[in-house]
Amino acid sequence: MSTQERRAAAAERILSAGPTEVPDVDGRIAELNEVRGDGRNMDAPAPSPPVDWLQRLWTPYRMAYIKGEPGSGRDQGEGCPLCRIPTLDDVAGLIVARGEHAYAVLNLHPYNPGHLMIVTYRHVPDLEDLTGAELTELSAMTRDAVQALKSASQPHGFNVGINLGGVAGGSLSDHLHQHVVPRWNGDANFMMVLSQTKVMPQLLADTRELLASTWPSRD
Repeated sequence: MSTQERRAAAAERILSAGPTEVPDVDGRIAELNEVRGDGRNMDAPAPSPPVDWLQRLWTPYRMAYIKGEPGSGRDQGEGCPLCRIPTLDDVAGLIVARGEHAYAVLNLHPYNPGHLMIVTYRHVPDLEDLTGAELTELSAMTRDAVQALKSASQPHGFNVGINLGGVAGGSLSDHLHQHVVPRWNGDANFMMVLSQTKVMPQLLADTRELLASTWPSRD
């Protein structure tokens, strides 16, 4: 019988002992030493090193985020990223459309292709902080986002909403923004359920260009 088999048998004997049995303390210690292989049983060889059972997913592109490179989505310095984005050009900032009081930008970590955010220029956290003009444009640009996405990719539905406060799920809750997420039947497939992985079929730059071309003109 191999060492591994002896240890397994000893462990099974220990675990299968009934609660009313009188324990053989010396025998249990000897069996535990056999299972543990800690050196006190001189006949048992040293235990083999543990097998590394981890799988590794190599993602070198994430170094851009770690280094805080421009466009990586990592907050650089003390500024708010949603305040900084409008200072960039549309391509670098992934901006789809600009209004007078708000702008539309692709989410850098999208739930689905075309995941947009409608963001006020003014840095405010709550709906009641908005002026009438800001609230009107937030709503109008949300409508335009839905229309542009319908024209570009014919989704089956949408999730539209605002996370007010960190406890509600807002990672940038100090700067109000509304999410527009296109949905398709089956978009939560086995890749997401089993591997916690989303498959994105299009680069963000290409998605931005497509949605900018289908964004409705209100002139």
